[in-house]
Amino acid sequence: MDRLYSLSKTFIFSLLLFLSCVADAAFNVTTISFDEGYSPLFGDGNLLRSPDGKNVRLSLDRSTGSGFISSDLYLHGFFSANIKLPSDYTAGIVVAFYTSNGDIFEKSHDELDFEFLGNIHGKEWRFQTNVYGNGSTSRGREERYHLWFDPTRDFHRYSILWTADNIIFYIDEVPIREVVRSEAMGGDYPSKPMSLYATIWDASNWATSGGKYKVNYKYAPFISEFSDLVLQGCAVDPIQQVPAAGCSEKDAELESADYAVVTPERRMGMRKFRQKYMYYSYCYDTLRYPVPPPECMIIQSEKRRFKDSGRLKFGGNHHRHSKRRSRVSPRTSSDHQANI
Repeated sequence: MDRLYSLSKTFIFSLLLFLSCVADAAFNVTTISFDEGYSPLFGDGNLLRSPDGKNVRLSLDRSTGSGFISSDLYLHGFFSANIKLPSDYTAGIVVAFYTSNGDIFEKSHDELDFEFLGNIHGKEWRFQTNVYGNGSTSRGREERYHLWFDPTRDFHRYSILWTADNIIFYIDEVPIREVVRSEAMGGDYPSKPMSLYATIWDASNWATSGGKYKVNYKYAPFISEFSDLVLQGCAVDPIQQVPAAGCSEKDAELESADYAVVTPERRMGMRKFRQKYMYYSYCYDTLRYPVPPPECMIIQSEKRRFKDSGRLKFGGNHHRHSKRRSRVSPRTSSDHQANI
């Protein structure tokens, strides 16, 4: 009993230490209404805006999913929203918050993803981040994680910072992943203007246990809510694909913002998150990449936790994920996506 009590105290202390390390003041951002920066993408009847336009509900039912897209493309930016995910039985569902230019550059598109993967009743949501540059779909840069909270109970802020030098994924004010541009990455670093997307859709063929569990429409409609939308960056005309003005000033604003600075406290929070909640990393998947991609920073303490497949030695999942995007429809499969 004393040993159990001691272990409980150790766990609570570790949790409090983790939370104290990642706690930070909210980002200084300006939110906009839906009509100020977005338009429906598909499933218009399943997209419901609040009267003030500050909240958007996307739903999935038997007829269709739904989604919205930014009115402009952006060359670098900070893309953020408070998101609340569907609850109860959510197997086969994917809620995505991501940037892409796949509708314009079909064979050389760039992309930055948050993808939330539904689960059977009683099992937690999981999610993944991914980075593509210049159509490098055969070199997917997937990482998969669990969360330290229930994303169906309250809103949490999910953010993507994309600059000329680095990419940072945030949950609330906790950085969970950073990709630093290197010369060795070459064209694999996203470098062309992208739109911001938010979607909910049926991914029964892969999202839960490799497609074993499908969407069960007995529980429909499945509703995901978005609020406090943020679009900050250099807007680009979607037809001309040319900035209205030079991007140097907007880039400087991005790079000097509080969310662009990974303080020692934030870096510690990121390290603790990855130690506790990351269960797959392409950087440790030596079956796919005998030589790790050039942006990978191999941390030996992390590496020891993973098998050659990039999965945790104890626990975790390993599914096939294939996808491509378009501006006029939800995601469809692609032969280019590798196993994770």
